[in-house]
Amino acid sequence: QVQLVESGGGLVQAGGSLRLSCAASGRIFSDYAMGWFRQAPGKEREFVAAMSRSGGRLYYADSVKGRFTISRDNAKNTLYLQMNSLKPEDTAVYYCAADRTFGDYVFLALGEYDYLGQGTQVTVSS
Repeated sequence: QVQLVESGGGLVQAGGSLRLSCAASGRIFSDYAMGWFRQAPGKEREFVAAMSRSGGRLYYADSVKGRFTISRDNAKNTLYLQMNSLKPEDTAVYYCAADRTFGDYVFLALGEYDYLGQGTQVTVSS
């Protein structure tokens, strides 16, 4: 079992920044590919960013490319999402996800992940 706890959400004005954290416990963090997803009110959960277990492979949704940065600190068992130039359309609940993998892969579909956190709310005002 892996427990994932997100933090760092909040209310920010458009153009501002936030950094989300996802603390993982229960297993060897470096064995897991990690991802961020988000769900806006009335919409389906969507992919935001993903990182391989080594951190060497990254992938971003087109909507956040150039504004968001995913990173991980395997020594601290923590995944991060630095969000800059935030827009009102970034308003959503943000979730981190983990998938135990033996290769250095990234996964874009939520169904490929074994574990999901409880989410943290990000609200961007215009």
